Formats: sequence, structure tokens, C-alpha cells
Amino acid sequence: MSTLYQSPRIIIREFLPQEQQTFLDLFKDNQVTRYLPDTSPERCLEMFNELLENYKKKNLSRWAIFDSTNNNFIGMCVARIFAHNINQIEIGYVLSREYWGKGIATEVCKAITQYSFVNTNTKEVVAITDLDNTGSQNVLQKAGFERLNNLVRDEEELAYFKIERS
Repeated sequence: MSTLYQSPRIIIREFLPQEQQTFLDLFKDNQVTRYLPDTSPERCLEMFNELLENYKKKNLSRWAIFDSTNNNFIGMCVARIFAHNINQIEIGYVLSREYWGKGIATEVCKAITQYSFVNTNTKEVVAITDLDNTGSQNVLQKAGFERLNNLVRDEEELAYFKIERS
């Protein structure tokens, strides 16, 4: 099992095959999934199977976030090729509600951004959020991202953020 990042607060690492239910349970809270596109049980299972395949291929993927102090599951994060520009890496995260507002999302964004710059040739890491998701927008700005003009995808306007390799 590969660990991407570790601090006194969190560990970001690969999911283990036996953690499928842990992953799926994250998407059962409507507050957590409010701003996410497709969180049907079928899509979530597909995402889990994809992430295991990505680990084998050493591709960008989704990773588990655990609490360093008690090993509780916090959520997951993702780094992937951005659909709108294959020269950019898109990052994102989903955290259990009890971990909101504690600075963990900001730490995760910084860690996964750094991972993207170290492990790919990208010059830019981007993130998109629902226009109403001001919590995540604040997190991205705290993590050093700059807000750009909104992006339109499938006729939906999204907040668009970018950070450049220093």
C-alpha cells in the first residue's frame, strides 16, 4: 500500500480492496454529496474499481484520507487529467461531515497539488466547484489557488480555480 502524504493530522494513501464499503459509505450522506455530479451506487462502485486499476497502472487516481491520530476514515481525494484541458491536472476531495471546518480540506488540497507537480509534468493544477459551494471555494483560495472566470460544462456554470507550478 502506497502512502502519498503524511502529517501529524492526516494520512493520504491508496485504498485497500477491503475498504470498498468504507469508500461507498462516504457517498451516503446527502450533505456530503450535495455538490457532486453522479453519486449513484453504481457510479460509486465503478469509481472504486477504477481507482484500484489506476494503482496497478501507477496512474493518477483517487486516494483515501485517514486521521493520523486514530486511523478514522476522513474521506477521499482525487488527481486526474482535466477533461477540458489535458495539459492540466484537476484535483478534488470529499470529506465526511465531521471533518468539515477543521483545515483538513486545505491541507489535502496543498498535499495533492504538490503530489501532482512532483509526479507529472503539468504546469497547472485546477479545481472546479459548484457556484454555491463557497466552502470549497474558500478552501481552494486558502490553498493558494486563483479564481478564474467561471467554466461552463454541460450547460452548467462552475467556479474555476488554478494554481501554477512555481
